[in-house]
Amino acid sequence: MLLWVGLGNPEPGMARQRHNIGFMALDAIADRHGFSPWRQRFKGLVAEGSIAGQKILALKPMTYMNASGESVQPAAAFYKLSEEAITAFHDELDLAPGKVRVKRGGGAAGHNGLRSMDRQLGSPNYWRVRLGIGHPGHKDRVTGHVLGDFAKDDRLWLVPLLDAVAEAAPLLAQGKPEDFMTKVALLTQEIR
Repeated sequence: MLLWVGLGNPEPGMARQRHNIGFMALDAIADRHGFSPWRQRFKGLVAEGSIAGQKILALKPMTYMNASGESVQPAAAFYKLSEEAITAFHDELDLAPGKVRVKRGGGAAGHNGLRSMDRQLGSPNYWRVRLGIGHPGHKDRVTGHVLGDFAKDDRLWLVPLLDAVAEAAPLLAQGKPEDFMTKVALLTQEIR
């Protein structure tokens, strides 16, 4: 079993914020691949499905971003999952809007959701799908940027990106992160 975690904030008024792109990606994957309806469990919402022969538990922590690990850790412990079985989908300031990078481990780079997961899991060696939202240009504007809603113009790259992530998800489930990134890039190249 794999645990795919979308990072975001639970309030309905926050649903369109850049910080919630992890929730959006998980929703797109669950919709595309016919996952079960979302239900409450592990201080979050979970949906179950199968992609490329792998059982996937999708988890959206409802603990707020800064306490995401309080939802992820109990889910991982219940299913006895190693860090290699966990993938976090999250917003990434240091990538241009619409760019995607997958990596295993590393620092939190100021991302409070990742910091909480690191603390609760005791290690940063899980997978991360870094979804680029761009940087506002100055560190004083970061909070407003990540907690701001996507602009109407952002839909031109956001919708195709989420579709591409959902389409390429089988490659991720098969443990082929490089192929996943390549397919997402190919599917979204017309919009750049």
